[in-house]
Amino acid sequence: MEYTILRPAFDGPIVTLTISRPQALNALNSVFFNEMDDFITEISGKPELRALIITGEGKAFVAGADIAEMVNMSPDEGRIFSGRGQAVFNRLGELPFPVIAAVNGFALGGGMELAMACDFRIASSNAKFGQPEVNLGLIPGYAGTQRLPRLTNLADALYLLTTAEIIDAATALQMRLVQKVTEPENLLVEARRLAGSIAQKGPLAVRLVKEVTRRGLGMSHVAGEELERTHFGDPFGNEGAEGMKAFLEKRKPNW
Repeated sequence: MEYTILRPAFDGPIVTLTISRPQALNALNSVFFNEMDDFITEISGKPELRALIITGEGKAFVAGADIAEMVNMSPDEGRIFSGRGQAVFNRLGELPFPVIAAVNGFALGGGMELAMACDFRIASSNAKFGQPEVNLGLIPGYAGTQRLPRLTNLADALYLLTTAEIIDAATALQMRLVQKVTEPENLLVEARRLAGSIAQKGPLAVRLVKEVTRRGLGMSHVAGEELERTHFGDPFGNEGAEGMKAFLEKRKPNW
């Protein structure tokens, strides 16, 4: 499939997606959301994939939504634009394998929301994070108000959302917004190392871990335990049996 903004690179079980609109600091517009929606559909049909890495071209991961596209929107058009972004980012989270944000620079507004929609985030030491929407008299529209307090805590989320302060990678790590910080030249190397490590695990187990963990966030603890218990039995007799036999026989499993 041909894309104008997205640059996918397939390497065995790992795909690296580069957002390539550097002249606009990779700002998110309708073309991006349409292409991302199509891309998610494309890779959903590739059972051999085990991990997706998302990064940006140039000095930005994504510097926000495209203000030039939004400036003349009516309230209803704004709600539609928000809903489109939320739907695409939700689909990203529903992929059956981990999605890693490799944040190479500015991740602001919609860019930070995209990073938060991924399963986890690693950042270069020169990355910057922020939700500056209130500077424009706006609020986040791609579930930033919902994901941020779940990833950090209520106080840190409200601090970032109301002050519009831009934080560095070290502060983002301290807030647990990102899981690892690397030097810029090592960012994609480390992202691919992590993706490669995940690709060696039991694919059904990884899918189930992601599904149960994400779904469990919206449940009570008791309901989440039931969900885990239900899916705990799924790998028995197939992938789980192979993994346990390989462990006992001191060999690599044949997934």
